[in-house]
Amino acid sequence: MQTVVIVIHLMIVMAMIGVVLLQKSEGGGLGIGSTGGFMSSRGTANVLTRATAVLAGVFFATSLFLSILAGLHRNPGSILGPGGTPANVPGAPSAPLSPLDQLRQQEGAPPAPVAPPP
Repeated sequence: MQTVVIVIHLMIVMAMIGVVLLQKSEGGGLGIGSTGGFMSSRGTANVLTRATAVLAGVFFATSLFLSILAGLHRNPGSILGPGGTPANVPGAPSAPLSPLDQLRQQEGAPPAPVAPPP
């Protein structure tokens, strides 16, 4: 699913680049002497401006959707265990005990079990 959205996202990017490059520069004549209509310079500018706005909105939506998809597959756990050592590695030193576990150990009670990360 993520690959499909990325392909759509890239097609939108290419279309937006094309539409922006087709737009006329507004630096020179300031539209003097132009008449209205669909295919006149002003009418074409309006169509291209609207197309750019629509493509920008769809680009924003696909970017947001891709970031949500990336967040769903994120693993918030750490590769390091609770003591800063790799978890479940044979021969790795155990995590340092908390002060509460140290007191329990002095009294002879077993330390509290550590829940595995979700």
